[in-house]
Amino acid sequence: MSATGRGAPAQFAATGQKTSARSATADREIVISRVISAPRELVFEAFTQVRHLSRWWGPDGFTTTTRTFEFRVGGAWDFVMHGPDGTDYQEWIAWTEIAAPERIALRHGESRDDPNAFESVLTFASDGTATRIEMHTLFPTKELRDEAVEKYHAVEGGRQTLNNLAEYIAEIVRKEEEGGN
Repeated sequence: MSATGRGAPAQFAATGQKTSARSATADREIVISRVISAPRELVFEAFTQVRHLSRWWGPDGFTTTTRTFEFRVGGAWDFVMHGPDGTDYQEWIAWTEIAAPERIALRHGESRDDPNAFESVLTFASDGTATRIEMHTLFPTKELRDEAVEKYHAVEGGRQTLNNLAEYIAEIVRKEEEGGN
């Protein structure tokens, strides 16, 4: 299982699972969303280039070392997340759909053949001058979802990851406003 397993202010919301009776997969889902004060194209770009991802990806205290990265449908990101306690977590993401700048679908596990890999869909919606990002994650089983939440703190890790993204984006915007890159 991956490291991300994968009080909330108004711009940020997370649920351990959907409460909708309409969803037959609710007990296997995690949905996390956040509003980021930046244009959708910039927020989307932060997910598409390794130079960005390596600066913000993961929960607080984690760092990322990329082995390979190819952002395209069928491409993969092979990387290691280094936990604050020194534990390394082998990670692998394959992109299954890319619709710039609105949507990214992916499969995330420890390796290409991980039977416990989960699927995530990220959506990017303009919200005035900001962007609402939603990460919808679906696990193969309720047990794997519960393990991700309880053992790997997936909801809190997801919140922290999106907070790290927001801080990184704010830094980019600030530098652009100051006239530097």
